[in-house]
Amino acid sequence: MSEPVEGGRHRRPEGGETTGLIGTEDVLAGGPGAARGTKPRRSRPSPWNRPRDRVIAVVLAVAAVATGIALWAGSESRATVQQTSAPGAPVPLGPDAVPATLRELWQAPSGAAPVPIAEGTAVATANGGEITGRDPFTGQVRWRYARDLPLCTAAEAWGRVLAVYRKTGLDGRSGCSEVVGLGIDTGERKAQRTGSAELGTGLVTDGSQVTATGPDLLVTWRDDLVETNEYGRVPALVNPDKQPRTGCTYGSVAMASGRVGVIERCAGDPGDRLTVMKAVPKEADQPQVSFSTIVAGHHGQLVAMSGDYTAVALPDQRLLVRYDADGEQTAAYPLDLPAPDLAQDPPGRVAATESTAANVYWYTGSKVLALSRDSLTPLWTVNGALGPGITFAHQLVVPIPGGLAVLNESDGSTIRTIAVDRHGYSGPVRLAALGPVLLEQRGDTLAALS
Repeated sequence: MSEPVEGGRHRRPEGGETTGLIGTEDVLAGGPGAARGTKPRRSRPSPWNRPRDRVIAVVLAVAAVATGIALWAGSESRATVQQTSAPGAPVPLGPDAVPATLRELWQAPSGAAPVPIAEGTAVATANGGEITGRDPFTGQVRWRYARDLPLCTAAEAWGRVLAVYRKTGLDGRSGCSEVVGLGIDTGERKAQRTGSAELGTGLVTDGSQVTATGPDLLVTWRDDLVETNEYGRVPALVNPDKQPRTGCTYGSVAMASGRVGVIERCAGDPGDRLTVMKAVPKEADQPQVSFSTIVAGHHGQLVAMSGDYTAVALPDQRLLVRYDADGEQTAAYPLDLPAPDLAQDPPGRVAATESTAANVYWYTGSKVLALSRDSLTPLWTVNGALGPGITFAHQLVVPIPGGLAVLNESDGSTIRTIAVDRHGYSGPVRLAALGPVLLEQRGDTLAALS
C-alpha cells in the first residue's frame, strides 16, 4: 500500500528508500498500483492550439510554399525548353564531284553561329536563345533547346553543338557564363557548366579541347566542360602569382596539337606579344607557357597553328611570319593585303580559316590565302573571295561573289564556277558540308544547297 502524498511528493518511510522516481516524478503514477485518491495527471496542452500559434504556423507554411514557387519560377528548369528526338536516317555520301548546278533547299535564321554546324544526321541552327536540330534536306525541326537567355555564340565540338549563353551574375556583370553541350543528332544534353567566358567570345578548337576567347581572359574546356586552363584576368583570383602577366589585352587566338596561342598587348612592350601555352596544364589556374615573344610592330593577327608552327600576320611589316615550337622565327613571307583586311582583330578573335587534308585556307577579308598544312608556307592566293574554302564532293570549293569556285588545291587554278543566288546578300560566307548538302552561313542566315 502506497504512503500518503504530501505536496505532490512521496514521504520517505523511516528506514526505507524511495523507489519509482525520476527527479520528482513518479514514473508509476497512474499505473495499476497508484495510490487511492491520487488525482489523474492532465496532459499538457499543445503549444499550437493557441490562436496566435496557429496563425504563425499558417504564415510559415505560406512562406515555404511561396519560396518554393519563387525558386521554381527562377530556376533553370523553369526557364529551359528541351525537346529531343530519335536520330535521323543516315545521310547519303556526297557525289564524286561538285554538281554543275546547286539549288537552295531551305533557309533558317542562325545569327549566333558564325560557321554552319553540321555533323552526323543533322544540321543545327542557333538564334536568339534557341538551338534547333534540323533535317539537312528539308530544314524541318527535329529537336529544340531554348533558354530565356540570349546566345553568345555556338559551334560544333566533339560531335556536339556547343552553345554559350549570356547571363548577368549577382555582381551585376554580364558574361557568357552558361555553357551546354547537346548531341547534334538528338538534342540530348551531354554536359553543362557555369563558366567564366567573357562577352564577345569566340570558340576555337584543336579537336580535343575548346578555348573561349575574350579581351582579357581565355578559358579552355575539355569535353565534359570542365575548365582545363585559365589565362589572364581570372575571376576570384586567389593567388595572382600563378598568372605570368596581368593587365594585358588579347587579340586573335588559335589552337593546335594541345596548345593555345594568343596575341597579347601589354603596357610597356614595344610590340605585340605572341604567347603559346599548353591547353591542359597541371593546374587549371596556373598556365604552362611554352614561349612568349615580342613580335615586330602592332596590330598582329594570329592566323593559324599547325604541328610545331605558328603563323602571324604583321601588317606594319606586310609580312606573314612563321615561328617554331620554341618561339624562334623560322621564316617570313611577303604579304600583299589591303590595309582594311588587318585593321582590326577578326570577329570573335578567331581568324577565318578552314583546314583540309592538304592545306589551311585563310580568308583575310578580301582574299583566300592557301598555306601548307605541314609547314604553314604560303602557296597561292585567290582574289575577290568571300570566305575560306572547304572540301565538298572531293573538291575544293571557295565562295565568291555570285556563287562558288571549284579550285585545284595544288595551285589554286579554277576548274569551274557555279552560280548561287544569295538573294542580294554580298557579305562574307562560311561553308560546311554534310553528305550531298552544302551549307552556307550568310551573316545571320543559314542556307542549304544541293
